[in-house]
Amino acid sequence: METINWNDFERVELRAGTILQVLDFPEVRKPAYKLQVDFGEFGIKWSSAQITKHYTKEQLPGRQIMGVINFPKKQIANFMSEFLVTGFADENGDIVLAAIDKQVPNGSKLV
Repeated sequence: METINWNDFERVELRAGTILQVLDFPEVRKPAYKLQVDFGEFGIKWSSAQITKHYTKEQLPGRQIMGVINFPKKQIANFMSEFLVTGFADENGDIVLAAIDKQVPNGSKLV
């Protein structure tokens, strides 16, 4: 494992946001949703997430997630992803969202 220093970590804008809207994303090879997330002062952003194995579209709105908001935008099929949704792979490789266990202000930075 490569080590990093504190300055490297501080450069990552890992922020809390609340999911506002979830849409199907049929254009991709692996099942995914399009997520619209409110990051407070950093605005409302879109991303895709391969989380369909563990979550239905109805379970996600209102849930707080953690996202990296300072990566460059990335084109996924016909969609532009504006941030990286964070999660962990389970024993089958399916993604489980990184969790925030108590409500925090949208845009809060992981410290």
